Formats: sequence, structure tokens, C-alpha cells
Amino acid sequence: MNTGKYVFAQVTSLLPLNDFNKCAAKYKGHHKIKHFTFWNQLMCMLFGQLSNRDSLSDLIVCLNTQRNNWYHLGMGTGISKSNLAYANENRDWRIFADYTNVLIDYAQKICRPNKDFSLIVEGNVYAVDSTTIELCMTVFCWAATFTKHKASIKMHTQLDVKKNIPSFIHVSNWSVHDVGILDMLKFEEGSFYILDRGYFDFVRLYSIHTSKAFFVTRLKGRTNYSRVYSAKTDRSSGVMCDQTIKFNHFYAKRKYPEQLRRVKYYDKESEVQFDFITNNFDLSALEIAQLYKYRWSIELFFKWIKQHLKMQRFWGHSENAVRTQLYIAITAYLNVAIFKEVHKIKHSNYEILQILSLTLLNKTPVNQLFQQHHVNENEKENLNQLILF
Repeated sequence: MNTGKYVFAQVTSLLPLNDFNKCAAKYKGHHKIKHFTFWNQLMCMLFGQLSNRDSLSDLIVCLNTQRNNWYHLGMGTGISKSNLAYANENRDWRIFADYTNVLIDYAQKICRPNKDFSLIVEGNVYAVDSTTIELCMTVFCWAATFTKHKASIKMHTQLDVKKNIPSFIHVSNWSVHDVGILDMLKFEEGSFYILDRGYFDFVRLYSIHTSKAFFVTRLKGRTNYSRVYSAKTDRSSGVMCDQTIKFNHFYAKRKYPEQLRRVKYYDKESEVQFDFITNNFDLSALEIAQLYKYRWSIELFFKWIKQHLKMQRFWGHSENAVRTQLYIAITAYLNVAIFKEVHKIKHSNYEILQILSLTLLNKTPVNQLFQQHHVNENEKENLNQLILF
């Protein structure tokens, strides 16, 4: 008889329970709760995310077949559709938001830089952006905007490009402007912040500069500036100009009194010309352009979590339920990243998630589950026999 742990229990055992209890105690989460605790709720929702359940009913039907194993899966007792729906609707979402921040700090400490990042930069590199999650206005009326024709929420993210791990997550209403999120960030000395043109704001950019950090963003077309100095460039590399500039407008000069660097770059692949602005004068102009290309990694991150996690079909209609599900989805992503790093798994996050979705209720040791199986020469010959042309 196999008395080992279930794969789901092996994966979630990496999540720090004591830190979660501290987050729950902060908002009095355990008050008058005896059976179906906040941790049990988290485990049920994580199981739904990792097993790719389509709805709350689908999740409960699946869990009911494992009633004798609830304890071993960390889900406690008293699981039902009404209990889980009530918990998502009424239990404070800030507990799961704070726990997401705990896991972010944990993942940042243990995860190693990606090999895909080939640019040599000493400090950390962060990409900052937001993604909009569309909602049905008739069902999620609380998310209706001032236009009264659209309902949506935003997920603001700061992504560590080197590790492909989010270092900041904030869910807000659709009406919150992206640039205002910069006021919530703590800028690290020596780090680079890659920003889209929507974050072009003199006050916020100067706060990055005074924090001894660096930013790279795109210059707005109507910005009034004058050239102070032009450096020599090699136009065959795509760098059209490398200039030192200063703002001419009275308010712009008062909000950002220092000189900046303007790099004009022509991308031959897309045949698009970019106009970058940065406060870094140490990297070459080509490195500044290459650094901005890594901003695309946050777009890929948004695309990945929307495609492979339950972030667009919600299992509750209240604002509390939606926020709870979003933060638990990010918890699932971080759990997979931590799991991959701890067990030194070479598979991609997508492959890990697909394998877990089929094996969560197995008792196979994860070290065996993710072993690489190589096809021997005889098998290759047999495969070649099937190829007719």
C-alpha cells in the first residue's frame, strides 16, 4: 500500500502556513470559524486553479469524489458549494492579498535569474504595466465605470524580468490611472524600471531618479525639450541618435530639473522607430534599446496567467469574491514557480501546470513525476519507419 503524499499535498507543502495564519490573524480571519478555515478555503481554490476546473460546481463535483482524502489534501471538512461560495463572497480578500505579498518575497529570495536574460546589467530589472480584465456589467455591476457602458478591473504588476516573478501586484478599479501606481512602489537603488509611455510623468520619473534608480520609457511626441549634447552613434546598429536633453517648459523644468538622455532607435525587424528617454548615462545607446525590449516579458506574463489560470471566468459575483480569486490565482503561479525552483525541475511553467492538472491526486513522488525520459536509438529507428515521405 502506497502511504506517500498526494502530489497536490507535495506541491502545497512549500507554502508557509505560519505566515498565512499571521495574515488571517491580522484581519481576525479565524474568529468563530471551527471547521472550514481560511487555509481550507485557500487549498480548495488552489486545487481548482491547478486542476483547471471550469466553475465552482465543477470543482465541488471533483472534490466530492475524494471525500475520504480531504484531510490528506489539507482541505479539512465541511466542503460544499454553498460553504465555498459563502467564504469567497464574505471572507476578507485582504488576507489572500497579504499572503500573495509574502509569497512574492519568498519567491524573490529563492528563484534564480532566467537564462533568457542575456543583457549584462548589475541591478534588478523591473517591467511595470497593467492588464484589464473585462467583466459582464449586468452581473458585476459594482465594477461599472463612469461611462456606464463597461465593467472591468485592473491588475497592476511590477515584474522582475530576470526571474519572471512578479514583485508587486495590486488589483484596482478600472478608473484608477496606471501612473498613480508608481506612488505605491518602493524604488530600489541601482535597479532599472521599464515603463510604457502611459507612465510618462515628470514628478514620478523624478522620484525614481532621486531614489538613485533608473528608468527607461518612451518620449511623448509633444514634449518640449532642447538638445544639450549629441554623442556619436553607429547607425548600422539601429541607433539613430544619442542625445543629452533638458526640458524647456516651465512646469516640466520645475518637476524634473535634471538633464535626461534621449535615444532614437530604429528596429529593422518591425520597421518601427522608437524614441526612448532615460536617466542612465552609463549603458550604451544600443543596450538602452535592448533593455526596453524586455518590457514585452510582462505582456507575455499577462497572457500566460489569463490563458492558463482562472482569471477571466469567476466563481463569485461580488467584488470580494473576484479579488479573492485573482489573488489566489497569483498564489498558484508563485506556488508553481517555487515548486520548480525547490525541486530543480527543468520543465517550463506551462508543462508543470499541465502535468500537475492530471496528477494532483496521484501519490507519485514529484522527483519521479518530472524526470526527463529520453528516447533511445532503437525507439528512434522504429519512429522513423512510420515516416513515409
